Amino acid sequence: MKTITAPQVQAMKQLEQKIAMVTAYDYPTAVLASRSGADIILVGDSLGMVVLGYEDTLKVTMADMIHHCKAVARGTKGPLKVGDMPFMSYQVSTEQAVENAGRFIQEGNMDAVKLEGAGYADRVRAIIESGIPVMGHLGLTPQSVKAFGGFKIQGKTLNAARKLLDDAVKLENAGVFSIVLEGIPAELAKMVTDAVHVPTIGIGAGAGCTGQVLVFHDLLAIPDPAPFQFVHTFEKAGSVMEKGLIDYVAAVRNGTFPEAGHSSHISEPVEKALGKEVVRKCM
Repeated sequence: MKTITAPQVQAMKQLEQKIAMVTAYDYPTAVLASRSGADIILVGDSLGMVVLGYEDTLKVTMADMIHHCKAVARGTKGPLKVGDMPFMSYQVSTEQAVENAGRFIQEGNMDAVKLEGAGYADRVRAIIESGIPVMGHLGLTPQSVKAFGGFKIQGKTLNAARKLLDDAVKLENAGVFSIVLEGIPAELAKMVTDAVHVPTIGIGAGAGCTGQVLVFHDLLAIPDPAPFQFVHTFEKAGSVMEKGLIDYVAAVRNGTFPEAGHSSHISEPVEKALGKEVVRKCM
């Protein structure tokens, strides 16, 4: 399986190749994502909502991210591995940003990191200068959900659209190898894609981006179909898993599982000898 690098991803726009990115949060999801032929696996801080049950991504820590990155790295063969820098892991200072980005590489075995927003272009530049590829992220950046007043589409006004275009150029100038565009109008996403030389990867940003990303559990409806306009359910894996669990519980309760073939057995002489010993002990 071909190993994909950040420079190869960046070159895909000029080659007019679509980029497929998917999230993964542990070893089994990473194995499945790798087998799919995806170009990039993102260990997103969305794990806070999808795996840990939080209402947003703000409670996710560096310890959480490194733990999950290690598991994903063990199951990934081929795709570029990108670790999502969580809230307050790069906002305090450039030194903090570089140090934490380094942890994703050294401890988490990632190939690159992702940062939200263009307000930290100095951090992006410093991380890249330290030898770590950076993916940008604009639009509906989940770590700014409190400032946005909820998960709302961004870039709908003229001024907001202008700023997003400027921010994309700013990130490109800082050296990012790609930019995620989340939750913005399709027309704006196409304009941003045309305005920069690096690939854009959309989520809820229309078909005009260089590539697309979806959350593993959303596209497979685990545990249920995702209630978002931008998500397409490719398989209802959650319902299949649920049925398997229900059938298992029923089989245990009605005595049809386990069957004889599910168990190992001792020889008849050993069984008889043990049976005699048990009888004696019970007398």
